[in-house]
Parts: sequence; C-alpha cells; structure tokens
Amino acid sequence: MKKIRVTIWNEFVHELAEEKIRKVYPDGIHGAIAAQLSAQPDFEIRTATMDMPEHGLTDEVLDNTDVLIWWSHKKNGEVSDEIAQKVKNRVLDGMGFIPLHSAHLCKPFTLLMGTVCRSKWRENDEKERLWVIEPSHPIAEGLPEYIELPQEETYGERFEIPAPDELVFMSWFSGGEVFRSGCCWKRGLGKVFYFRPGHEEYPTYYREDITRILTNAVRWAAPLAFTHPTLGYYPALEAIADKFEGQDDAARMHQNLY
Repeated sequence: MKKIRVTIWNEFVHELAEEKIRKVYPDGIHGAIAAQLSAQPDFEIRTATMDMPEHGLTDEVLDNTDVLIWWSHKKNGEVSDEIAQKVKNRVLDGMGFIPLHSAHLCKPFTLLMGTVCRSKWRENDEKERLWVIEPSHPIAEGLPEYIELPQEETYGERFEIPAPDELVFMSWFSGGEVFRSGCCWKRGLGKVFYFRPGHEEYPTYYREDITRILTNAVRWAAPLAFTHPTLGYYPALEAIADKFEGQDDAARMHQNLY
C-alpha cells in the first residue's frame, strides 16, 4: 500500500503558555490531530513545530511530505519568509496544503491566495453549525447534512480570499454571522483546502466528524502520480529549421543577451 506522507505543523505556543489550553491539548494540537489521523493505515504521520530548526520544515521534510496540515495563530508573522516561500513553492509543485482555523493568516496561505485573507471574528463561546453545501464532494464523504459544534470562535464574512474553486462547507454562528468554512483551490500542480473550525480552547480536533473531514481532505489533497511538465527552454519535437544553427546553446537560450 502506498502511504500518503502527512506532516502536521503547529506553532505550539498556546499549549505551552496557557494551562487551560494545555488541559485540552496536553500533547499539543498537532499531537491530537496526529493521534486521530494515525488510525488510517494509508497515512504516514509526522509532526513539526515552530521551535524546531527551520521550523521543522527542512528540505528533507518537505521533500517527503505529500500533504502539509498547518495550525497557527499567535506567531503567524514570525514564520520565516524563506520557509513560507518554500511551502508555497512545494504546493505549486504538487504538495497538498491544509491550513486550519487561524492559519488563514499564515504566510504560506496568504502567499498562495495573493490577498490579506482577513475576516470578522469574535471569541464568545458561540455555537457553530457547519453546513455541508457540496455533499457529493470527496471531502464531504460520509458526513450528515450539517455538524453542530457547541462552542467555537466566531468568524464572519467578508472573508478576504479569492473565490474558491469549490466551496464545501458554510458556517452559521449563533450570533448571526456566516462564513465560508471549507474552501478548495488549485494552485499550480497542488491543492489547497482551508478548514475553519479548531479554536485552541475547544476539543474540536478530537471529534470523529472533524477527523473524518481532515481524513477526507488529506486524501483529496494528496498528489496523484503525474509527469511534471518541462518549463523554460524546450527543443522542438518535430524536424524544423533551427534559426540558431551553428551558434552555441547560450545564443539559442538567450543567455548571452544581458
């Protein structure tokens, strides 16, 4: 069985700094998600956190990641620009990317979206009703018409993102807001799925239905076997006249013009 190599990244700040959050996620949010997803026989799970060298996202790790799950909040602005650009480039090259909750403001996501990705928000222990609006989408497989989360942080439109290629989930909150909570995009050769629920104070990531969504999302975002396209200079496939005949390759590839 070919394994889907999943890296779960978490800044791992709230859990270390706040006792009330540590009680909810004693092994960190990344640890909770890893424990839930590790039940899947076709998943190979590793975790990484911000305090590791290169934020735990070395070239070796990224080279061996099919899908990167990302949770962040307080330290969004402190992620290395170099690492953020590497993540973006890996997505464009085919890696799946699943930013969760407040990771809508993380650098890799904003780079991939090309917008600031802000929204309304309020932390008030309100109920969230997560409606499945594309029940035939692979990420919605096995779900009911809606999921109710008794307490979650409230997000509200407008959510400053490019229009999703596919919108799988829409949230309603007891305070009245609505929010596009499950958004899919193609970026280059890769797939991106933003999923909103998962405030650090609530045990959202232990829920079976939320785990089902993340499991489905990993399988959806995982790259298929494909031939990477050749980009840049490319010799003709057919027998045609060569305007640079007799000249060196530097002239043919315009390497000697500047």
